[in-house]
Amino acid sequence: ISLSLFCFSTQCVGEENWVDSRTVYIGHKEPPPGTEAFIQQRFPDNRIVSSKYTFWNFIPKNMFEQFRRVANFYFLIIFLVQLIIDTPTSPITSGLPLFFVITVTAIKQGYEDWLRHKADNAVNQCPVHVVQHGKVVRKQSRKLKVGDVVLVKEDETFPCDLILLSSSRDDGTCYVTTASLDGESSHKTYYAVQDTKAYSTEKEVDSIHATIECEQPQPDLYKFVGRINIYMENEPVARPLGSENLLLRGATLKNTEYIYAVAIYTGMETKMALNYQSKCQKRSAVEKSMNAYLVVYLCILISKALINTALKYVWQADPNRDEPWFNQRTEAERQRHVLIRAFTDFLAFMVLFNYIIPVSMYVTVEMQKFLGSYFIMWDDDMFDEELGERAMVNTSDLNEELGQVEYVFTDKTGTLTENNMEFIECCVDGHVYVPHAICNGQVIPGAASMDMIDTSPGPEARHEELFFRALCLCHTVQVKEEETVDGIKHGIHQGKSTSLYISSSPDEVALVEGMKRLGFTYLRLKDSLMEILNREDEIERFELLEVLTFDSVRRRMSVIVRATGEFYLFCKGADSSIFPRVISGKVDQVRARVEHNAVEGLRTLCVAYKRLSPEQYQEVCHLLSGAKLALQDRDKRLAEAYDLIEKDLILLGATAVEDRLQEKAADTIESLHKAGMKVWVLTGDKMETAAATCYASKLFRRNTQILELTTKRTEEQSLHDVLFDLSRTVLRQHGGMSRDTFSGLSGDYCDYGLIIDGATLSAVMRPDQEDSNSGNYKEIFLEICRNCSAVLCCRMAPLQKAQIVKLIKTSKEHPITLAIGDGANDVSMILEAHVGIGIMGKEGRQAARNSDYAIPKFKHLKKMLLVHGHYYYIRISELVQYFFYKNVCFIFPQFLYQFFCGFSQQPLYDTAYLTLYNISFTSLPILLYSLIEQHINMDILKKDPSLYKDIAKNSLLRWPTFIYWTVLGVYDAIVMFFGAYFLFDNTTFTSNGQMFGNWTFGTLVFTVLVFTVTFKLALDTHYWTWINHFVIWGSLIFFVVFSLLWGGIIWPFLNYQRMYYVFMQMLSSGPAWLSIILLITASLVPDVVKKVIWRALWPTTTETIQVDTCAYVCCRYIHKNVKDLSGFCCQNQKRKWQQFVVCILLNVFELLASSDLKKNWYIYFPLTYLIL
Repeated sequence: ISLSLFCFSTQCVGEENWVDSRTVYIGHKEPPPGTEAFIQQRFPDNRIVSSKYTFWNFIPKNMFEQFRRVANFYFLIIFLVQLIIDTPTSPITSGLPLFFVITVTAIKQGYEDWLRHKADNAVNQCPVHVVQHGKVVRKQSRKLKVGDVVLVKEDETFPCDLILLSSSRDDGTCYVTTASLDGESSHKTYYAVQDTKAYSTEKEVDSIHATIECEQPQPDLYKFVGRINIYMENEPVARPLGSENLLLRGATLKNTEYIYAVAIYTGMETKMALNYQSKCQKRSAVEKSMNAYLVVYLCILISKALINTALKYVWQADPNRDEPWFNQRTEAERQRHVLIRAFTDFLAFMVLFNYIIPVSMYVTVEMQKFLGSYFIMWDDDMFDEELGERAMVNTSDLNEELGQVEYVFTDKTGTLTENNMEFIECCVDGHVYVPHAICNGQVIPGAASMDMIDTSPGPEARHEELFFRALCLCHTVQVKEEETVDGIKHGIHQGKSTSLYISSSPDEVALVEGMKRLGFTYLRLKDSLMEILNREDEIERFELLEVLTFDSVRRRMSVIVRATGEFYLFCKGADSSIFPRVISGKVDQVRARVEHNAVEGLRTLCVAYKRLSPEQYQEVCHLLSGAKLALQDRDKRLAEAYDLIEKDLILLGATAVEDRLQEKAADTIESLHKAGMKVWVLTGDKMETAAATCYASKLFRRNTQILELTTKRTEEQSLHDVLFDLSRTVLRQHGGMSRDTFSGLSGDYCDYGLIIDGATLSAVMRPDQEDSNSGNYKEIFLEICRNCSAVLCCRMAPLQKAQIVKLIKTSKEHPITLAIGDGANDVSMILEAHVGIGIMGKEGRQAARNSDYAIPKFKHLKKMLLVHGHYYYIRISELVQYFFYKNVCFIFPQFLYQFFCGFSQQPLYDTAYLTLYNISFTSLPILLYSLIEQHINMDILKKDPSLYKDIAKNSLLRWPTFIYWTVLGVYDAIVMFFGAYFLFDNTTFTSNGQMFGNWTFGTLVFTVLVFTVTFKLALDTHYWTWINHFVIWGSLIFFVVFSLLWGGIIWPFLNYQRMYYVFMQMLSSGPAWLSIILLITASLVPDVVKKVIWRALWPTTTETIQVDTCAYVCCRYIHKNVKDLSGFCCQNQKRKWQQFVVCILLNVFELLASSDLKKNWYIYFPLTYLIL
């Protein structure tokens, strides 16, 4: 290849980008004269930036983001209006709360961003070793430049994207783990450039004179195209570069002493950085509902102000009312234009009624989210003793979103699994061999013996040994020959337990370790000779001739070896790819065992072999060499050659390996399914590995029919045909019903599971524009997914994970999504989802640092969603609805009062009451309620995940519920205002015959208001503690004491004393006391009656459990023979004619009583006895 300028067409995650090339000068050396022009390009430094703000832009950027909130902007306008014009209330009433909210939010967000700056600095200041002028120089990572030659030692992380030049190994290879990139913690082999692999010292590497031409940065982890021009005697030698030469930032060097490599992509241009999703502000569904309600109340506010302004001028149309003697205007007021006066009056009414949307609600919500997040961090059930870690909350803004999740997207490796493969058993000619536990090279003490099931010595003995040898030879495992123990190096012969097997496939390691326990130990590959230690402690040597590598289409791999002049082909692979190629062997017995193990969720492989004559081997060599030398369609020709070679096999047996799941992972997934959530697994792992994990974790069940949307199938059919075939399959079975419709049925339908790979997803996301019949592939794909119980996406690049989350997130249903993972490869989807959860796993803390929440293990997700998420949503929903309700009760009497005061903007309540109503009198009880309320016991929520469905799809903040609370507030306001008005009309109340004035009337209405809204919250409280009693009754006592003090003392700093003795005068009247009691009762009764009837006739699952729990606790004190709640419920349902009455009484009791009846049962004993 001799191109000086070229373009690369790269495709990633469904988008097509044309990128040109970059030229990198190794060691910053100019090319020899006459070879090519030296054009030094500018590249970014190696600095990583994950923070959102800088010191200079924090204030303007944060203020802009905060005032984008409708509420904050609204309160800012109200504050400015109060400053500009003469209004009934002081600007301080709006300015101080707004300043408090803005300041607290800014401090919180600034602190979170400071932590990100701190983490970035730790990475950017990490030391790296650079070769300069034949010497190794130490630099900070951020100062690394494109073209620098870097020295990386074993167990160090690559500081940027590098091209491997040489390594400490003679063959120029190195071993790397990419766990933080694609989730695979297994070892991968990378290769040095052929012409530079011999350079092993700093001076030799510094003498390399070469340039690299490669594509511009792009995010696909698995693709790289480039070439290196090495100048030898001024003549360039071109060598191709591919992904096998590229070492990615974030990966770790393993089992290799050191390497030399050249930097080609740095900083934010590395593939890891390009796969990071930009961090954006997330908004919860509750906050969106609050904003929608705010718009409605703004419209109500504006309409109130318009109505009052219009009626004021209608009222003043009468000359006697326009300028009465007691309220004459100044000359300036007379000269002002009527439109200006009308606009000023409109603004004054806006300020008077603006308390309908109190800023204190947003303060309370912020405090509830911040303080409530500590319950997650304090939860001892979410503490992991092994790691010594608790759950962390990085963003408290999304607590309630944990109770609304509909889709869970989870990584596999390190999230669902512990990434530990365990050899379970092998089956040879129908005989099953079960060794003791072997796990990734860790030999468990006491496991020296071997259990054999149904084994019998005989003719099968040769097949048995051939099977064990096949597994010792047919793999790509590397051996770490020396291990340091207590400062002493032990070779593999001195201590077998110190040997360490390394492979890109962890199940290959488990198989080789399993054979070791069964008596056949793989020693090493040296000079193309594979050495095995057999049961007699004799070393056998096999010459490795060819490796037919594994691929996901063939689903098998083979090796050709020679021993004592005989040629053998050993093949292992999936049963679906081995059985059709077998011509002899005990197929039925092995097949039965494979099916049994598959049902158990084990990873199964079949093993077969055949002998090759020298002539057959020569033919195989000819086929393979022809295919390998092909420049076009090389993969296709290799596949055809493999297909011809791997046939007419003799079946030996099968193996079973388990990818150990994390503790309670299957139980967690099952609970999420019962809660109505759909679980998708998104992984960079192979399809077979991921599918086996899905079976083990019960994501796929025994009766699940697997649908494949993979590269293998799209090669046989067009993508269009495959999609429509799958669509017809699922829709024919389900009759066009959505998954939600039939999910609760008995299971007569066929359960579907979908598997899709990254390459096919790219095609789905990028429909072929030339095909006019292609249709909208995304919609068809989504329709298929909706009708599948589970979806597995394998071979996913990190950005593809984010893309598929976004696809579901932006679909027409707009479901709430949650993404959970433990590696840097999961960061993009964690940031894309509505809620991102990081696991503190073995793959670093990138996911935990960039997530909204971090938990030690996957099992903790169950309690986080089903308990904490449920409670958070219930609490904040009540908080939002209650705040709007109590402010409708507060302001609507003010609106009605304008009809009785000539629309003069006269406040009904005193300024102190206006200011303190939302700050002191009513805010603390609802704040406490929103922190500790437990409408159902925590244990019940964990045992019955279906209760999660009762709050799904934002059910408690839907428009009908919002309208009900608003209407209830209007009703209570009308009862308070007109009840007081008609009871006191033309009536004397005091002993001396005095009548109540307007401030006494307003104080009476306000007193009824405070007691009504507080009692309303008390009736809605299910979980009573001493703190509830203290705060609820304490807030009422505080109101009474404050009113006595406020009206009982002449305050010298006030220029008016209108409230002096008003409260005491009101309390001295007997009719006032009677009115307060009657009006509070009249306000509360309709809501109680409605709840009782609704619970009796149309109860939710939650309400049924609440009532049954109350009845059960009471029943234990009277009917000692009732042992459990379910028994009581069964007895209660035998008499249907009594059920309605009993249910009503139980609901009344449940509304009045504490859920902790053990402490207070004696208070309610008479009512309890009547009910039972």
